[in-house]
Amino acid sequence: MAELLTLEEAQRLVLERATPLPAEPVPLERAAGRVLVEAARAVVDLPPFPSSAMDGFAVRASDTPASLPVVFRVAAGRPAPQPLQPGEAMGIATGGVIPEGADAVIPIEYVVDRDNEVEIGEAVKTGENVRPQGGDLRAGDEVVAAGTRLGPAQLGALAAAGVAEVACGAVPRAAVLATGTELRRPGEPLAPGEVYEANGLILEAQLRSAGASVERLAAVADDEDAHRDALARGLEHDVLVTSGGVSVGPHDLVRAIEAELGVDEVFWRVAVKPGKPVSFGVRGRTLVFGLPGNPVSSLVGFELFVRPAVLALQGHADPLPPYEPGRLAAAAKRNAVRDQLVRARTRAGDDGAVELEPLAGQESHMIARAAGADALVFLPRGEGELAAGSPVRYLRLA
Repeated sequence: MAELLTLEEAQRLVLERATPLPAEPVPLERAAGRVLVEAARAVVDLPPFPSSAMDGFAVRASDTPASLPVVFRVAAGRPAPQPLQPGEAMGIATGGVIPEGADAVIPIEYVVDRDNEVEIGEAVKTGENVRPQGGDLRAGDEVVAAGTRLGPAQLGALAAAGVAEVACGAVPRAAVLATGTELRRPGEPLAPGEVYEANGLILEAQLRSAGASVERLAAVADDEDAHRDALARGLEHDVLVTSGGVSVGPHDLVRAIEAELGVDEVFWRVAVKPGKPVSFGVRGRTLVFGLPGNPVSSLVGFELFVRPAVLALQGHADPLPPYEPGRLAAAAKRNAVRDQLVRARTRAGDDGAVELEPLAGQESHMIARAAGADALVFLPRGEGELAAGSPVRYLRLA
């Protein structure tokens, strides 16, 4: 039997074939979660005018300390009607336009304000509490880089910079198909030998969280015609993800029927636990993933292979899983020949570092145990075990 692919090699083969979809213009109001394919640049300086960083009084620094008449009070959005003259002060709100002639703002809590006269007891420095025009960025500057997935902070920056529309990768269209005669929908009665189908729902949620639109096809029995019809429909999408039917049993039909339908298999079986019998192929631009039927294997296989592909289709600059550093809270045994992803709970250590406590029951069918996990700990293949306190990498589970 052929040697198993390494995890890194399998991911490389996936990403080589996950070429970005065409770009499309997207109004900023609908761009949350989308991936920029062109850098977004500021329309205006930010801030667009010199503004006050505090509620207080706009003054000429050279006039302080002093008692100065308050000749106007500047509200945000309403500039002063005339320049500030020597020996004058103007009240000003946070974000208000610095009057022409003023070069500093003294906070309201540092002065005595009475009868339209302000007493300033100490000298103010030039530029104090003044936000200069363009101090954040200038018109034409890059606000968000290409390849970035847009979250709240990026959207806020773009809105403040006057950007109304952004160029994003198209939303990948994905289909999910669970296979197996034994599968029933939750709520239906179970006959002997039957189980409730969970993988389709898991994979749909994962695909949506990666930015795809999803059609979840009805689960199909272990029947060639049923498989053929469902797989043909799934292959009309940008991504097809199947669950079950990719091993070597007599009822594992997925890979053979996909081959009949023109899918070119790139690999089958990867040196990872759980999820060894994962398959990947292509038909035209359609990416085809065959994940194992055990729910945890399916969940892990998605994070390692499918999510990176879906992000890459949208033009994400760094689509591979974002590992974070942590340390084991308890010893964990390694697998001699396969990298492992171990379900764990995170907690804060006394020094603030993330500690990871592996859960009991790591078998790939134990999806109920996975509900208590918020992390997947990466254990590289090798002999023996990693002791408690060993540094490790982990993936967050949403």
